[in-house]
Amino acid sequence: MDTIRNSECGIWNSELALLSLLQLASPALPVGAYSYSEGIETLVEWGAIADAQSLQHWLERELHFGAIRIEAAMTLRAYNAVLASNLTNLNYWNSWLSAARETEELRNSSWQMGRSLVRLLLELQPQLESIFNAVGHSVNYAIAFGVAAHCWQISQETAVLGYLHSWATNLVTAGIKLIPLGQTAGQQILINLQAHIVDAAARISVLTDDELSSCSWGLSLASMAHETQYTRLFRS
Repeated sequence: MDTIRNSECGIWNSELALLSLLQLASPALPVGAYSYSEGIETLVEWGAIADAQSLQHWLERELHFGAIRIEAAMTLRAYNAVLASNLTNLNYWNSWLSAARETEELRNSSWQMGRSLVRLLLELQPQLESIFNAVGHSVNYAIAFGVAAHCWQISQETAVLGYLHSWATNLVTAGIKLIPLGQTAGQQILINLQAHIVDAAARISVLTDDELSSCSWGLSLASMAHETQYTRLFRS
């Protein structure tokens, strides 16, 4: 078992942990999340998502059954791997998530955002280099998020909430641009999703390894069709 020195992560109080979570989940985090729609661009083109109601329905179904559940579960496993000083497990779950991605486009987006977050974290805390060196070059975003959440002493529960909320915020923003919708409609969707995010986070937190599955064929089809779409604003 490879080990992680506790000194590689800072000492934070609860107020700083909350601020760190807000920073980590912020749309302003420079990881390029704004350039991905995770299939929504294709679905709008097809007419499957055409208004605020259909966008909200898609996001609700994804929260309860889709691939985002697996990503958030990987965030928890990365968190726990760092907590247990187990770099072998951290590397394993990163490889597992890479293999589980539905399409090349979605895997590349996860790797790109992961590289951007790792680069940012290393600039802020160079002592984390040994952790990420053990994971390898292609670090998934969910894995990097979990490492950051642990090192900034964000609780596991709030880390998952932050990850899901950040995901929802990004896709609502994509929907606002693509459908298009007004900003008020977008904020109303986020309010309506709050209970679903809380429920999804609670369910994700108790998933065993054998329960890591998703029903994401709709996302897969939308992602596969995206590369041949005539006009595109987003990279996925």
